[in-house]
Amino acid sequence: MIQDIVAEYLLADKAYDTEEIIKKAEEQSMQIVIPPKKNRKSKRLYDKDLYKLRHLVENTILHLKRWRGIATRYAKTTASFLAGVQIRCIAMWAEIL
Repeated sequence: MIQDIVAEYLLADKAYDTEEIIKKAEEQSMQIVIPPKKNRKSKRLYDKDLYKLRHLVENTILHLKRWRGIATRYAKTTASFLAGVQIRCIAMWAEIL
């Protein structure tokens, strides 16, 4: 899942707190920002302040899905779908300004 991703941090929720994902992220020199599951025997530390920013990504995806063309994937090609996502992101950015 994260095999070809280059990133400094790996932000994810508790569902991704698995040894396999953590090991792969550490191999790629990512700093792991995943809260440990309640049943984890060895609790890991994570940056709680950075984890709080994860909601920005979740909210952005929510706003993208509100646009029916993206939510239902009307675009026939990947390029058209990507263009639709980019247009929607520009529209969301313009609303902020």
